[in-house]
Amino acid sequence: MIDHVFLNVSDMDRSVEFYNQALKPFGMSKLIDYDGSTAPEWVGDLKGFGAGMAFTFWLREGATTAGTHVGFSASSKEVVDAAYAAAIAAGATDNGAPGDRPYFAPGYYAANVLDPDGYSLEFTHHGQP
Repeated sequence: MIDHVFLNVSDMDRSVEFYNQALKPFGMSKLIDYDGSTAPEWVGDLKGFGAGMAFTFWLREGATTAGTHVGFSASSKEVVDAAYAAAIAAGATDNGAPGDRPYFAPGYYAANVLDPDGYSLEFTHHGQP
């Protein structure tokens, strides 16, 4: 089980706005501004996203890394569709419209986008086949 993910972004304001929109269907939003001045240097200042007091997704400004892929688990196909639409409206690039992906697993439904820094995001629902 994943506890948290950090992504480096090239433009913090743009990325916070993008992820506030794209993650809204999951009930996630920016919840915390973390001042990294007392943490190890590699941590830096962070923007934490999540729901309630669970901060699972973090952004920090810095050099981006090609090849990064993050999957978000959705409670339904409708949440996948809503996240995809929100991400596209917020400036994402289509990387696979919502639909069944039976080549991954029976009942696997997903949508794929590239965020403004080119990170691969997948919104998934693992339903019944």
